[in-house]
Amino acid sequence: MSERDVEPYRDDESLPENPGEVPCGARLLQRFPRPSWISRIAAYRAAIFVMTYVVYVVYHLSRRPLGVVKTAWAPTNCSKYEGLIRRPNSSGFNALERHDDNWCAWEPFDQNSKQLFSWLDFAFRLSYALGMLVAGQFAERVNLRMFLSFGMVMAGLFIILNGMSYFWNIHVYSYFLLAQLLAGTFQGTGWPAVVPLVGNWFGRRRIGIIFGIWNSHTSVGNILGAIISAVWVDGEWGYSFIVPGLITVAGGIFVYLFLIVRPEDVGLPHPDHKLDQAESAAALLKTSPKNAATLAVIVPDQPSRDESQRPSTAGMISITSEGTETLPEKKPISILRALQIPGVWEFSLCLFFSKAVYYTFFFWLPVYIKETTDVVNHIAADLSAVFDAGGIIGGILAGAVSDATGGSATVCGFMFILAMPCLYCMVEYIGHGVAVLIALLVITGLFVNGPYALITTAVSTDLGTRPSLVKNTHALATVVAIIDGMGSLGSAVGPLIAGLLSQYDWHAVFHFLIASQAVGLLCLTRLIYREVRLWLNEFRSRRERTALRFRGKVLPDLRQKADSFLNTSSRIA
Repeated sequence: MSERDVEPYRDDESLPENPGEVPCGARLLQRFPRPSWISRIAAYRAAIFVMTYVVYVVYHLSRRPLGVVKTAWAPTNCSKYEGLIRRPNSSGFNALERHDDNWCAWEPFDQNSKQLFSWLDFAFRLSYALGMLVAGQFAERVNLRMFLSFGMVMAGLFIILNGMSYFWNIHVYSYFLLAQLLAGTFQGTGWPAVVPLVGNWFGRRRIGIIFGIWNSHTSVGNILGAIISAVWVDGEWGYSFIVPGLITVAGGIFVYLFLIVRPEDVGLPHPDHKLDQAESAAALLKTSPKNAATLAVIVPDQPSRDESQRPSTAGMISITSEGTETLPEKKPISILRALQIPGVWEFSLCLFFSKAVYYTFFFWLPVYIKETTDVVNHIAADLSAVFDAGGIIGGILAGAVSDATGGSATVCGFMFILAMPCLYCMVEYIGHGVAVLIALLVITGLFVNGPYALITTAVSTDLGTRPSLVKNTHALATVVAIIDGMGSLGSAVGPLIAGLLSQYDWHAVFHFLIASQAVGLLCLTRLIYREVRLWLNEFRSRRERTALRFRGKVLPDLRQKADSFLNTSSRIA
């Protein structure tokens, strides 16, 4: 039985609703009339797409303040504050009473600031990676709306605590470290909750396209976070944390009031509710054709011509043949089994180095711009957003080329190669004016973010089509968790090493980034070789088919025309 044999469900097919799972805000919106030109399920899908997109924009927006406020915690030039009476700073003194070079820094960041910042970045990313693993286990067992709402509210509160240190005059490093650890832990609740929500509403058939568009939330959130944090970074920098934190809390409340987890909760069918059975039957027939005569698939909610012949156990798939077989169950697979799937190891290691480079820019780019140019803090933060603008272009470009060529590993490898000279130019030519800096940031962001975006979206859907997964969504979740978890470890290690190296020389930092790009490229060597060999074989096959067609059709035609010409010439002679 194929997918064509199953009657697709209607957009407004009615099923029993589950009003207990519909939040009060959504029930209120249901009272308003829906435009006649849009179907009911399309309206819900559009709302879920926008809502989950905004949710993850907010998550990334709230991660940005730390990278921006570093320039206020440890300024490189205190001369602009001379003669000013400021809020109590590191030791409660003002410019008239302090005479050392770091008097305007915020204690404890007035000494060894880069080392302290590195450990703050590492604490956030490590707690995020571990929190995501734990959150993934809880997300499968609880209501996703409640889980996501709670995670956003708690993440927002701990981000606000960072900002309150300005108004409470806190100068204890352990306070900032604990706030980062807790904020990172609850930031990890986002991904395991949001991804299943999109899958619930859009199913598997178009998931690659949907996630390809949806993935731009990363760069959009980073840009907005940099712009919002930059407003207060030169003054009362506490608001650079508090405002994004309040936005995150508001996002959690919004999710609690309006998010609908499943189509079934509002009386709509799951997008895969009939496709699942057709695919499972087709998979069984492919592996065991002898069961074709005895395969019975009864599709739920599909009316039969003779209702008396329809069994009461609708939706059952039964095999009644010699050597009875059962369909593969959708059970989670072990990590060792998932690591045996071709490509998982390569892309996991590649994403480790890709995220190490990307998040080094995420946390340290404003500091680098401030220390190597003459711009003020808020301008440095705004310029760092240009890097993310290039990242949006890179993600879209990588996805488009990958779709056209079918070679995700080759596209990633090509971008790794182009990123290396861009990183070299970033450290050598950053002092040649703002226009040159903007161009470098856009191009570097394009090639650095392209592989990162492609691996986290297209690669996961590619692995989902492999026969070894047999459409097992739990197995796919395990594979994606392995790949993204390895990448999150890279995002913790990369900024830490970069911060430690920056104490000596920024050239050392960029040499580390170039080396990371090179190692990431080496991780994909086997996959790139396989894709190139496939393309060459396809090219040879096409050339052979063209040659056969030429010898079988074109040459006889030419001979016939030549003979005809000679015969005509001889008659004339």
